[in-house]
Amino acid sequence: MPGLDLLLPFLLTALLLAITPGPGLVYIAAQTVGRGREAGWHSVMGTHLGSYVHIFAAAFGLSLVLQAVPAAYLALKIIGAGYLFWLGLTFLLGREKVTEAPQGHVSARRALKDGFIVEATNPKSALFFLAILPQFTDPATAWPVWFQIAALGFLANLLFTLADMTCMLFASRISLFLRRSRAARDWSGRMAGALLIGLGGHLLASER
Repeated sequence: MPGLDLLLPFLLTALLLAITPGPGLVYIAAQTVGRGREAGWHSVMGTHLGSYVHIFAAAFGLSLVLQAVPAAYLALKIIGAGYLFWLGLTFLLGREKVTEAPQGHVSARRALKDGFIVEATNPKSALFFLAILPQFTDPATAWPVWFQIAALGFLANLLFTLADMTCMLFASRISLFLRRSRAARDWSGRMAGALLIGLGGHLLASER
């Protein structure tokens, strides 16, 4: 593993990135407000697991394809944005109901799946891990570089997940408040849908 001279700056960088508001936190908040606290937890876990796709892709050089082939990056971006659009429309069209009772296991499992797919199809996350993790590796150590990248990615993902959990807990407070009236529940569903569609538009319009 890298020495403390590389590990400490890496942890500080990862912590600063984790607490910086971004699309990931907005996604977690939208899912929590729209589906409830249990679904919020599963959304956090889904994005956490989805990040490992990019971490191991960076460790084994697979993410280089997205960097070297613009068409592959564009295709993944369109898939990710399209999925966010579809999720947003399910809220706006009333297919995803916000009820007074906590969401059931079916909705929670759906949130887990959605979180995984949204993160795994986000090309910006792939290039982020590819750009950041190798900078803090040390080829002179006994550990192979791919293992160092995977280990650093694991640490960074834990910090990102802690930030996502904090955001989810805050959003769940808002969700509980909104569930007190039918009008507020309907409004929260539309707000969640608008946020998800906005994230899809942001991903589609963004550069690398």
